[in-house]
Amino acid sequence: MKVAVLGAAGGIGQALSLLLKTQLPAGSELSLYDVAPVVPGVAVDLSHIPTDVKVKGFGKDDLSDALQGCDIVLIPAGVPRKPGMDRSDLFNINAGIVKNLVEAIADNCPKACIGIITNPVNTTVAIAAETLKAKGVYDKNKLFGVTTLDVIRAETFVAEAKGLNPANVHVPVIGGHSGTTILPLLSQVEGVSFSEDEVSQLTHRIQNAGTEVVEAKAGGGSATLSMGQAAARFCLSLVAAMKGDNVVEYTYVETNSDDATFFAHPVRLGKNGVEEILSYGDLSDFEQKAKDDMLDGLRNDIKIGVEFVAG
Repeated sequence: MKVAVLGAAGGIGQALSLLLKTQLPAGSELSLYDVAPVVPGVAVDLSHIPTDVKVKGFGKDDLSDALQGCDIVLIPAGVPRKPGMDRSDLFNINAGIVKNLVEAIADNCPKACIGIITNPVNTTVAIAAETLKAKGVYDKNKLFGVTTLDVIRAETFVAEAKGLNPANVHVPVIGGHSGTTILPLLSQVEGVSFSEDEVSQLTHRIQNAGTEVVEAKAGGGSATLSMGQAAARFCLSLVAAMKGDNVVEYTYVETNSDDATFFAHPVRLGKNGVEEILSYGDLSDFEQKAKDDMLDGLRNDIKIGVEFVAG
């Protein structure tokens, strides 16, 4: 497998690249791109780790070279959230970055699976889709918003609350990837029950976990290490699926549902990306109301992305 990380010198990019260097299958290649001048150094640093994964760094003028022959492209590039910013504040900067990078993917590796990490994901995935459509290479089965961070946070917080090993906890998370659009389906967690208060508190914490990190870092950045781990988990699942394993992950994809054009669903992955979008099942009354209340906001986030590309 050849995997590119665009924005590899940033906090998420470095954490993600480290995990991929140590966990991608033997014989894989890792292509690291960034406009920051340290990216060749990041590549050399990683290349000293003794695994059979080749690493190469590419600077700002070498994007085309970085993308040649890639099977998977992950995009964490962009500016992070600072205290007091919400994800929409990031929009104008990050929207342009994503559009430019996706245009280069369309030109150099149009058949690659693309994982969008750059926030606001609710909107940047729509930007990527419209950009690929404009280039005539859009395949809805190969474009993903990486929402795995919401899943791993939900698993961690539920395990903490119930005194369980998080490795044995599975929490479905549907919807989008910011605030109230993040909807953990606590009613579907097996072997555990929650009071109404616990559901309300846990849901709120999962939805606002990003802010928890931003505030704790006191201006020093946003979630980079946990996001790196989440993106690596998604990428490795995709690699396993492309090699023939039966893999299901929750991810933000184009759906045919009545919810929104893009919606995080359980998805069966395969060699061509999305093999099947699975049902997220029955919702509790609390979850149904939360979903109904957030849909207009999510649809508007998507519309903003479509309009950005249309100009």
